[in-house]
Amino acid sequence: MGMIFKKRINQDFFKTWTSEMSYVLGYVTADGCIAASKDRKNNPLTFNITSAEKKHLYRLRNVLGSEHKIGKKSGGSSNIIAYQLQIRNPIITKDLINLGILPRKTYNLSPIKVPEKYFPDFVRGFFDGDGTVYIYNVNKIPQIKAGFVSSSLSFITKFDEQLCENLSIPKKTIHQTTDKRMGRKMTQYTIHFYIDDCEKLAEFMYRNVPTLYLPRKHRVFEKWKSIKRRHYIKQNYPSKVGWRLNQKILA
Repeated sequence: MGMIFKKRINQDFFKTWTSEMSYVLGYVTADGCIAASKDRKNNPLTFNITSAEKKHLYRLRNVLGSEHKIGKKSGGSSNIIAYQLQIRNPIITKDLINLGILPRKTYNLSPIKVPEKYFPDFVRGFFDGDGTVYIYNVNKIPQIKAGFVSSSLSFITKFDEQLCENLSIPKKTIHQTTDKRMGRKMTQYTIHFYIDDCEKLAEFMYRNVPTLYLPRKHRVFEKWKSIKRRHYIKQNYPSKVGWRLNQKILA
């Protein structure tokens, strides 16, 4: 007889590529993991999604067809309150492992093969988990910057190539940084998008009018659209102060 699970979930969710599945996979690539428990020999793996966005976790739980509890995550030195969705289901964890989400993902994440049709959803999910976007001023001139971060160089390298190819722009420079949290140093890799490239990124992620996205990040792109500004020309890229207002010169 098969295993009987007390809590309902769509066990086939990660078996078939859909827009929602691809988004959740992207989000899991950023803010999810598979944890192993030594004291549970029959069912040792747990699928976790951790986020400070409690309402968004409920959206993800609903998409997964899950009735698992969302609890507050304790521990760590950060003042940010985090919430966690934990799912113990061997079918779900096996499918995620087959897709490339392995235990100890932080240290062994490899490029994930996503069909081109669903790549915008994957990018949006990964962006909502490990992406940033904000508007700032340089010499009173509004600018917008978006970026992605990953602890895996092989993953971010392939991700950079595939994304920039879809946006029809040159590959981004990958920057190495050191994150100091919870008393340990972690090497991370980032890519950044500015102005026109940032607008292309937003159009790519939201062009199909998705229902699954993080509202607060989407609002930044919407706010940028409403800012009255002239055309830009970039100089001395990638320096932030290299941007200046000017009439765009067409070839």
